Amino acid sequence: MNDGLEREGAQRTRFHWLFVVAILAGSFLLFLVQPMVARMALPKLGGAPAVWNSAMLVYQALLLGGYAYAHWLGRVPVRMQAGIHLAVLAVAALWLPIGLTAMELPADAEPALWVPWLFGASIGPLFFAISAQAPLLQRWYSVASGGRDPYALYAASNIGSFGGLIAYPLIVEPGLALKGQSLLWTIGYALVFALVAGCATLLPRKASEEPHVPHHSPPAGRLRVLHWIVLAFVPSGLMLATTTFLTTDIVAMPMLWVLPLGLYLLSFSLAFREGDTIPDLLAKFTPVIVLLFGATLIAGHQKLAYLNALIGLILLFVVAVALHSRMYQLRPAPDRLTGFYLAMSVGGALGGVFSGLVAPVLFDWTYEYPLLILAAGVLMPQAFLLPALARLWQGEGQLLRIKILAAALVVAIFVWLGIFNPGGVLGEMHEQLAFLAVATVGLIATGRRVAYVVALAGGLFLFGGYRAIETSLSGDRTRSYFGVYTVSDLPDEQRLAHGTTLHGIQLKGLRATMPTTYYVPGSGVGQAMLAAPGLYGPAARIGVVGLGTGTLACYAIPGQQWRFYEIDPEVVTIARDSGKFTFLRQCAPQAQMSLGDARIRLAEAAPASLDMLALDAFSSDAVPMHLMTTEAFGTYGRVLAPNGLLLVHISNRFLALAPVVAGAAVQGGWHAARLVYQPSALEQHDQASTSDWIALSRDQATLTRLTQGDPRWQPLAPKPGFRAWTDDYASVVPVMRAFNPSLADD
Repeated sequence: MNDGLEREGAQRTRFHWLFVVAILAGSFLLFLVQPMVARMALPKLGGAPAVWNSAMLVYQALLLGGYAYAHWLGRVPVRMQAGIHLAVLAVAALWLPIGLTAMELPADAEPALWVPWLFGASIGPLFFAISAQAPLLQRWYSVASGGRDPYALYAASNIGSFGGLIAYPLIVEPGLALKGQSLLWTIGYALVFALVAGCATLLPRKASEEPHVPHHSPPAGRLRVLHWIVLAFVPSGLMLATTTFLTTDIVAMPMLWVLPLGLYLLSFSLAFREGDTIPDLLAKFTPVIVLLFGATLIAGHQKLAYLNALIGLILLFVVAVALHSRMYQLRPAPDRLTGFYLAMSVGGALGGVFSGLVAPVLFDWTYEYPLLILAAGVLMPQAFLLPALARLWQGEGQLLRIKILAAALVVAIFVWLGIFNPGGVLGEMHEQLAFLAVATVGLIATGRRVAYVVALAGGLFLFGGYRAIETSLSGDRTRSYFGVYTVSDLPDEQRLAHGTTLHGIQLKGLRATMPTTYYVPGSGVGQAMLAAPGLYGPAARIGVVGLGTGTLACYAIPGQQWRFYEIDPEVVTIARDSGKFTFLRQCAPQAQMSLGDARIRLAEAAPASLDMLALDAFSSDAVPMHLMTTEAFGTYGRVLAPNGLLLVHISNRFLALAPVVAGAAVQGGWHAARLVYQPSALEQHDQASTSDWIALSRDQATLTRLTQGDPRWQPLAPKPGFRAWTDDYASVVPVMRAFNPSLADD
């Protein structure tokens, strides 16, 4: 009898790979479905931040629900767990294939109410069922293998998540339309169901056969659970904060968000493994990396943008590995693992909510980034770098407190010298020399947490923190869910920057109403605006998607009707209400503002209600994808008069968007011409910028009247083999200059 049970147990152990594959496949699907549904919803819901914030909350709530469900199932025998979970998977399959439910949202739909309902009704059961896979199958593996430690299987879960994360933008989205993606996901779901059923067959048939290893292990105390939550909170929040910080203050590169999330997921694979080598190395070197890199990064030197991006990614990875390793060291017995993962999920969700929802409301800059770096310094394991340093910090009570106070005093003195440099005592390099001194104190204090954190805080404040606070106090910066906006008041001009991207310049004095940057008279849009009275008479109806500082308003003449479409209310405040820019007040005070996603607002407009429409909608340095599809151009054509003119701004450091516009032009019957404008040295002195505009009209005569006489206008030819963007298919990979050298000069 016992021999038979042993043989059966050995057979179950031989098939442990089945649990690995099932967990990996489920996590892979989980990270495919999120961007897939987001792409499906974009044309219907638009790109307003309230939409995506609500969507993120839906994902977090469903993930928490899945982990809570897995935790609840731990109350019943594993065979019953398997039956229940297979039934849940079968019921969730009724929502296949994945797609948005066919509901029409009201015109005044409130995203906070409707988005959760739409997403929940569309993918809620599927997401809920798949999200429970990782903790549930680890518990089953522990039982099926006779009590083996299942935590290493969490590495497979995160490798699967990373695979889904990379596969969607690089393989799935470029290769398949949304219908094909949905079919692929359905096939994957069927495979996961079969894998889970296979795992269920390896479970003991009777409750009496379940191993009695630590089924009655003591539950974790409240402080231990709180510790798990905090250890999960900081890396999760730091991952989102790093993404925001890099894309806002370092470099606005498309798809850069993939790297922080990918490294965050891979950190679990490195942290959740046996052995003391990695934790010991992290305890020595992570504090050093955080001390040196954390302060260096928030200084935000733009000349070293790519180096800073690399530093930020390294910093995130080592912090995530260090804190997740500490979490792994504090893990409970296998029978308590679902509660452990539930606490981890709570911490991860709270970190995401803090960085994604709370921070943009509380802060006018990415202050969450240095705060989370400081929190990492408090939480990470530490060890003295050298035995001599351990002897230096020996002592208890009064003696130790004196040493810590002395270190804090040295830090405070050098922070003060670095900022104010009274009498030029540290010379021109005062900030760098002071930081070097503070960092030295931090290195000496590594292993003595309080003194180390004081040095870390001093370094963060000195090397960028105090300047950020000064800018906040001056009122020259504001923040919304779309990013950080900074107004720079220079002697001859005012500048508006959205992170690293310049969004407008207004000259001062007599030149205050002169169009600048991408909108000067010689640019494509400048020529079109000057030609509007001749093309459409003195009462031309002109629309502009993307307000910026309102520069284009200074082409307005009395009698014309102007309407700006702007998604971010903060931009309207800066351009119209703050008094920092006067283009609107001086040139077009009667211009109407239409707040919200431009595609949705234009779809609500009356047919043929505009003569000219300028599309200048940027999200940092990228054009929102849903505004560039064939269907979107159909909306623009509907709202324009039959001889209307559409101007599309495609200046971009990373994307070659001409093939996208050309594809839409062919599909929609547009005639198109392109003007790449290179300003002269004199024009550059007046803040003219190189710009790339495409003019389109369904009336060839109108386009000819605009472009004749200037040989710089060139017919826009479609790119051979390029697939036009639609609501069902769009990918930035084919138009990324980094991936396609042939587009480098396009």
